[in-house]
Amino acid sequence: MDLKDQLQNIFPDHEPQEEDEPSQPNDDLDIWLQDDPLICEFSKRNGKINTVIKEYFGAKKDFQNLTKLLKKELGVGGSFKDEVIIIQGDYRDRIMTILTDIGFKVKRVGG
Repeated sequence: MDLKDQLQNIFPDHEPQEEDEPSQPNDDLDIWLQDDPLICEFSKRNGKINTVIKEYFGAKKDFQNLTKLLKKELGVGGSFKDEVIIIQGDYRDRIMTILTDIGFKVKRVGG
């Protein structure tokens, strides 16, 4: 007898609910997907390693949402400024995977 059967014996009137499918990362996002590829490059700024994402032409809210998504998925800090997204650390491969899964085209620059 598994846990489901045991719970059914304890609560006979309970109707189990259908489990929803896990949502995809881009289901809840409000990010404009452009046709042109994004540029993902390695950069050192003030002696610290960063990953810089350029060539994104979305609105300010799109930059905020995309930066927030990347920071959350990677568990690191970052910001956007002057139409450039800056993520702390060298995460080019992981960022490229996340962006490709969302639907962006990405080019790797430098190294």
